[in-house]
Amino acid sequence: MPRAEPSGISLTESEASIAKGMIARGDRQHDIAAWFGVNGGRIGDISTGNKFPNVTAATVDKLPPPGPYLTGRDAHPDIIAMADLVTEMTLVKHPFRAGVKAQPGIEF
Repeated sequence: MPRAEPSGISLTESEASIAKGMIARGDRQHDIAAWFGVNGGRIGDISTGNKFPNVTAATVDKLPPPGPYLTGRDAHPDIIAMADLVTEMTLVKHPFRAGVKAQPGIEF
């Protein structure tokens, strides 16, 4: 099976600095990935120094509040009540509606 095409999502040096600060604070890598909306492997690359080795960690005052950061749908009402921020996405356009089939390794 061929590899999927790259997503095109990448972090900037500023975001890498924040990610390093979150790592130094003790945030879990999957929470950091959820904050930025990226795959956890991208955070792992920053953590190990494979990406952005010369970027310094952001100071605590520049960091978002500690996680966990929840993503998904149909959250329990108690979770919504406790949350500081809740958003809801609405489908406007999707390639499936135009007949594009799901691709292994991307949609499933």
